[in-house]
Amino acid sequence: MISTSAIIYPGVELSKDCIIEDYVIIGIPPTGCKDGDLKTFIGRNSIIRSHTVIYAGNKIGNNFQTGNKANIRESNTIGNDVSIGTLSVIEHHTQIGNNVRIHTQAFIPEYTIIENNVWIGPNVVLTNSKYPNSLNAKTNLTACFLRHHSIISANCTILPGIKIGEHSLVGAGSVVTKDVLPKTIVAGNPAKFINDMDNTVYKV
Repeated sequence: MISTSAIIYPGVELSKDCIIEDYVIIGIPPTGCKDGDLKTFIGRNSIIRSHTVIYAGNKIGNNFQTGNKANIRESNTIGNDVSIGTLSVIEHHTQIGNNVRIHTQAFIPEYTIIENNVWIGPNVVLTNSKYPNSLNAKTNLTACFLRHHSIISANCTILPGIKIGEHSLVGAGSVVTKDVLPKTIVAGNPAKFINDMDNTVYKV
């Protein structure tokens, strides 16, 4: 089902049983491209909720969902069973694996890599520029890398180039300034080691 108020640009391929709600825009070309220059694919059984904007050049898997007013920039690769919450922003050239949950008002900057089964809470901000607005800042970006089954709790900030280890947990409100080892819990500002995941009753 595609709403009559949705705008679908040339070069967009929608698979079976997609629901495209009111005022959605899919396939809008980024600066320097024309309509249809970049192909866009969205997998089957996807639900794109109202006022979401998806730029051209995205390859998105099956069972994809957005909340209202999500913004997904160009040339991303997004796996199956991914959910992106209301008002969240995914910048360009990111890689997002399967079964990833990104909650409301999260910010994922360009070149970020998110592996399978990652959970990102509301208002999480990943960063990729050590010296914003400085000379050559855009050519010296260092993206974050979130390994599989990691959990980033609500209101966290992850500094540029940080690696979050697999099966780790970052506590709510943390500012992460150093890499997080696999199977550990960190929290605070700056985030520090709290415990090993193996020592808790909570497993991911």
